[in-house]
Amino acid sequence: MKTPIIHKLTKTILLISATAFVAPPLRAARGAAEAASENSTQSAQASDRDGEENDQAQRQEEAKERERQEREQEKIQEKLDREKERQEQERERADQLYEKGTKALDKRQWEGAAKLFDETVKKGGDHVEGAYYWKAYAQHKNGMRDQALATLAELSKGFPKSRWLNDAKELEVEIRQASGQTVSPEGQPDEELKLMALNGLMNADPQRALPLIQKLLQSSQPLKIKEQALFVLSQNGSAKSRGILAEFARGKTNPDLQLKSLEFLALFGGNDSRQVLAEAYASADDNKIKRSILGFFMAGGDRERLLAAAKEEKDSDLRREAIGQLGALGAQKELSDLYGQETAPDLKMKKRILEAMFAGGNPEKLLELAQKEKDPGLRLKAVELLGPMGSEKTGAGLSALYDNEKDRDIRKKIIESLFVQGNAKALVAIAKTEKDPQLKKKAIEQLSVMNSKEGTELFEEMLNK
Repeated sequence: MKTPIIHKLTKTILLISATAFVAPPLRAARGAAEAASENSTQSAQASDRDGEENDQAQRQEEAKERERQEREQEKIQEKLDREKERQEQERERADQLYEKGTKALDKRQWEGAAKLFDETVKKGGDHVEGAYYWKAYAQHKNGMRDQALATLAELSKGFPKSRWLNDAKELEVEIRQASGQTVSPEGQPDEELKLMALNGLMNADPQRALPLIQKLLQSSQPLKIKEQALFVLSQNGSAKSRGILAEFARGKTNPDLQLKSLEFLALFGGNDSRQVLAEAYASADDNKIKRSILGFFMAGGDRERLLAAAKEEKDSDLRREAIGQLGALGAQKELSDLYGQETAPDLKMKKRILEAMFAGGNPEKLLELAQKEKDPGLRLKAVELLGPMGSEKTGAGLSALYDNEKDRDIRKKIIESLFVQGNAKALVAIAKTEKDPQLKKKAIEQLSVMNSKEGTELFEEMLNK
């Protein structure tokens, strides 16, 4: 009876022993598998981290490269701007010399005038051809015939297509006719008497005076005499007088007289005069002439032609000039439409349009663009222009814009604009509620130099805490 029981117990012991013997390798295998899985997970995680770090490093490098390129572009632009400014300053100095030279001619200071025109020639610029002519004229009047002819030869050689050549030929004939004579200032006819005679004849007998005026305008008379002749024509108001002015305005003569003709023609007003101005603008290759015509368009309230120039002109400086003249006219609808249509990538024209909106007094549109414009640079420009427009017009709008703005640079610019308009109340509100330490400091800094009642009360409150 006991044998089966012993036998069963023996099998059970053997089974337990076998199980005990086999279990460790199985557990070890499972542990190894789990370790391998964990190692694989850790490796994958490490690989992901490496990938993220590599991506981040690449993004940082790309950002650095963009910043480097932007800095290089800024340097290039600064260099271009400095060169443009230098050229503009040189042009202004040349203009001043030319103007001084013409004044010296009016005073019959022939030697001084010749020197001033010689300096103008050396400076270069828009007046070089005219300076050659008037230098020769002054030399001729001072009795320096050979030098005058040499100066005219330089003009003809250096500028074979110059609009001054007809005047130069007239002067050359006069000089050669005076060969062997000493031309002294004292021996010249009284120019004031000529002007008086011209006016008197025009009043007494316009039909007889007009041919004489045309002949005078084509002669080698001084600029002052010719300008007066044009003025007499403009005062006459007849169709024939207007026709003569129109011929000169279209560029029949040298640029100096063309400018004067355009000016007097603009004084006529009317559709015919504006049409001649438009034709002169289209055919002119001298930017000074074109800028003057844009000014005449503005004086005549010709928005249509100014807008056409602002849209279609190829020269960027002239486009900027046309946009500025639209601002002076208060042409807000035209400026708003132009802003929406402008696609130039450098944004300079859009900034110019913003400036024109400011000049024309359009705070509503500037506030709208400060809120909705996508380009941060243009938004900054709009905010900057809102400041000088005064707290009554833009104070509340700037404060509301600040409350809803997320961009720190724009918020900083709003603080500066509020300072410009002396809006201490709004700056105190920002100083009390702003959580950003830098912006809070900026508002307090601005208040510290305003000497305002609101700022003083804020500082006392801060000190008493």
